[in-house]
Amino acid sequence: MSSMTRCLVVENDPTDDVRLLGEWLTEAGLDLEVVRAHAGEPLPADLDGYAALVVLGGEQNVHTDRAPWFDQLESLLRKAVRHATPTLGVCLGAQLLATAHAGTVAPAEAGPEIGAALVAKRDAAEADPLFGPLPMLPDVIQWHHDEVTELPLNATLLATSPSYPVQAFRVGEAAWAVQFHIECDTAMLADWAAGNDELLASLGRTADDVVAEADRLVDDLFEVWHPFAARFAAVARGELKPPVTDPVPGRRLPLLGA
Repeated sequence: MSSMTRCLVVENDPTDDVRLLGEWLTEAGLDLEVVRAHAGEPLPADLDGYAALVVLGGEQNVHTDRAPWFDQLESLLRKAVRHATPTLGVCLGAQLLATAHAGTVAPAEAGPEIGAALVAKRDAAEADPLFGPLPMLPDVIQWHHDEVTELPLNATLLATSPSYPVQAFRVGEAAWAVQFHIECDTAMLADWAAGNDELLASLGRTADDVVAEADRLVDDLFEVWHPFAARFAAVARGELKPPVTDPVPGRRLPLLGA
């Protein structure tokens, strides 16, 4: 197995595996090595020999329900940024990327965001190798209670929405974060919805309508996020270059506005 194709995948929760994203990354030429941290499998001390890092979601949070391995995982995320190892954080993984770099995370002011939604690309996304080709309003699947409330230093905000300002961002040259779930298929969403009737009812939703809504978007989601995953794999293999410009050093970017 070549170090140019090895991708470390950190699974934080048994209910959120790499699923569709894993299929797409494998199809794009990466060899996935999954560490099930929730099951006690140890994280590596560094990313030597890995071409990329993917950190998945989970039911924990980064402020009051921190898993025992989160400190080490945040250290690994800092090393990834320092050495420009292509990295993708998904939902909880995105929040860990933020807190690893002095960003802040808190319960979402607008409450939980669940089900199919739209996010809006920011102007800065046009120059980004992963986000540039996306449509202006890509469909996504959401399931989160927390949100990034302050971006890390030198982060670039890439996507937003009216009630949840931070939907995607990049730290440094090659560490991307998405608050939404690009790995999620309908079966995974159905598993999350099962047993959450009270939560869904508080949002005026039911498990059936959340799943049916997402199921109608399967083709649209594939058309957007399958090539996104392929572009991430291309960055990991050195075939697609990260952006050459970054924000002004030391400046925290606003979460709202143009």
